[in-house]
Amino acid sequence: VVRRRLLQRYEHQPFISCLAGFYSCRWKRYQRGRTEPGKCCCKTVNQLKTRTDIVFCVGTAFCFSLVFLYMWGEAKNDYNNFDWYNYGNLGFWFLWSLVLLIVAAILFTYITLLLVLAMCLLAEGQQLYLHWSHKIGTFLVLGFSITALFILSVLWGDQWKTVRLSFQITAPYLHIGAITIMVLLSWPVALHAIRADKKVVQVIIVGPYLAILLFLFLIPLGMYSPCIREVGTLGPKPALIGHRGAPMLAPENTEMSFQKTIEHGGDGLETDVTISYDGIPFLMHDSTLRRTTNIKEIYPNDTAQNAALFSWDTLQELNAGTWFLKDKPFSCMGSLSRADQNQAMNQSIYKLSNFLRLADSQNKLVIFDLYRPPEKHPYRNSWINRTLEVILNESGIRPHLVLWLENDMRSFVQSVAPGFQQTMGSKAPVDDLLMDNIVKLNLAYTEMSSEDIRKYAEANITTNFYVVNEPWLFSLAWCSGAHSVTTNAVHTLKNLSLFLMTPQQYNIMWILTDLTSVLLISLIFAL
Repeated sequence: VVRRRLLQRYEHQPFISCLAGFYSCRWKRYQRGRTEPGKCCCKTVNQLKTRTDIVFCVGTAFCFSLVFLYMWGEAKNDYNNFDWYNYGNLGFWFLWSLVLLIVAAILFTYITLLLVLAMCLLAEGQQLYLHWSHKIGTFLVLGFSITALFILSVLWGDQWKTVRLSFQITAPYLHIGAITIMVLLSWPVALHAIRADKKVVQVIIVGPYLAILLFLFLIPLGMYSPCIREVGTLGPKPALIGHRGAPMLAPENTEMSFQKTIEHGGDGLETDVTISYDGIPFLMHDSTLRRTTNIKEIYPNDTAQNAALFSWDTLQELNAGTWFLKDKPFSCMGSLSRADQNQAMNQSIYKLSNFLRLADSQNKLVIFDLYRPPEKHPYRNSWINRTLEVILNESGIRPHLVLWLENDMRSFVQSVAPGFQQTMGSKAPVDDLLMDNIVKLNLAYTEMSSEDIRKYAEANITTNFYVVNEPWLFSLAWCSGAHSVTTNAVHTLKNLSLFLMTPQQYNIMWILTDLTSVLLISLIFAL
């Protein structure tokens, strides 16, 4: 018996040595003595306080890194906006959003492994000697996560609205994951509680664990998701409006980009309209030509000049496609065929009149942001009149295809173009919208609410949400009853199939998860 116990002890020591080596870098001087679970492994109060502080710091770093990783992972829908913001401040294009995601994943993985090692050592009754390098790593993870969350909250506070929306899709699966983690933690909790010397210690160990477990069991009572619904109650699939065309497949706001949207079955086209110095409306999102043209090569001294201050002849000299192949503005872009690369390299700035003719020929809706020219521009005070002149007299587009978004001079626009579909860019009382003859709302996806969508639909006012790229967000818009979405990813969302869960299926999944976890935890405590 003694020999068998010594053999078991000898075989067990390499495992403990490995854990201690990774955690404290003590590969040879690991603790040979072992404290039984449930008993304090610290001889003094100071030792206990030190060990508690270490576990608290590692646990806190884990929580903050988890929150940031989840937040930034769900923010993928807006990565292009983040990179565009950094481009405006740094002057060069780079996929900073992807770098930030990779760094967050690496730091989270590191702190998770460190926490797992600490839990294993505690389960084995070992003292925690966190190596100084891991202490630095822990504070690095904690500092990075807190700083990143703070900066993003200040600059992109709407991302927390994105997180709240994501819970409507991910909450059932996060619930299962949390229950699974609690089941895995039940073994060390039971081991320490059962072998504790005092009842008070048992209560301190088991009490918080059971409270958290009960909270997780009851969370589904407060869950809401429009995608948990009865079969046959789902509305039609939202129409897809190409945001600046198909900017993942072609240079934005170019003829090629809009043709790609049409090829992939888009229902409408969205763009941005600026007026040149000599009165030609053209398509350009940025205030300057620096990002989406080769102006730095042709007119290096004019890169910071407003795009509206160039004549149309000058704008025609610029290439509007080579930047796309060089900068690759989206991290999820696929490789282009040789023919598409050649076509992209030969794109030029697109006139509004040509854009409207293309949309009319394909029977596609159009919606655009109209930018007022800067001061001292000859069309600063007649920008809307000039745009209307192009739409009504030069393009020949059928009026019902135009979703008119600009709010200035709306009454005048209605008088000269009564066939336009009047569109508002913000929420308002239904009576006010009807008074202005509004038939559609164009809202940021962070304002998505199934109740508001239903309220406006009852007044025959449809809703369009922008910019929706991720499948989960499109699914949420679909389940909420959105009429259309503006997207960069027409090619992926067009054939997306929606997975629905009925309330009965969700209740069964919830009850089975809770019952299975209760059974497993009871067995572990019984053993």
